[in-house]
Amino acid sequence: MDESVILPEQVPVMPLPGALLFPHALLPLYVFESRYRQMLKYALSHHRMFCVALIKPHCAEWQSTADFFHTAGVGLIRACVSRDDGTSDLILQGLERVQLTDFEKEVPFPIAMIEPLESDSVPSIETEALATKVLELYSGLKGDGRRQLPPKVDRYLSDLTDPEMLADLVASTFVSDALRRQRVLEELSVNQRLRLVIQYLREESGSAAA
Repeated sequence: MDESVILPEQVPVMPLPGALLFPHALLPLYVFESRYRQMLKYALSHHRMFCVALIKPHCAEWQSTADFFHTAGVGLIRACVSRDDGTSDLILQGLERVQLTDFEKEVPFPIAMIEPLESDSVPSIETEALATKVLELYSGLKGDGRRQLPPKVDRYLSDLTDPEMLADLVASTFVSDALRRQRVLEELSVNQRLRLVIQYLREESGSAAA
């Protein structure tokens, strides 16, 4: 996380179907629902931050805080363009994994108490090997014309300087199944997170290569 950014104790939450926010990732959002317009106004007038939480798959839409996962990503609004009709386009930058521990209110939008979740990262030869495998799979996906990360991030990942960022950004971009991305988001062990990304990339690409 950007060390200059201090997380508040509570932030609004936007529960969404299929969308997650990972640290360092950028998430474009179109805000049109009345309750989320109110949420955005609240966020812009406070810390410019809110959480994106994944709605559980059995719910068509959320009715209570039990309908979405409470391990989420908190993000900073980096850009926001509002229209005359009240809708907005914005870019949310992921800052950190957090746990939604309690809710100050639930309507018209949730406001949650949050606790940062620290990754368990002890660099080792195994970490480097796992990261190298993720990069190999990522390079293969780039080669077949699938989604690509921005060139700056691509260069950063290729330097292998941050296995945690590698796991998060590749999962965010290339793992298509939302529940699998949620599993990666919830995993605090960086090595296990890398293993999950390798497993999911192989399965989703139909590759059984070692």
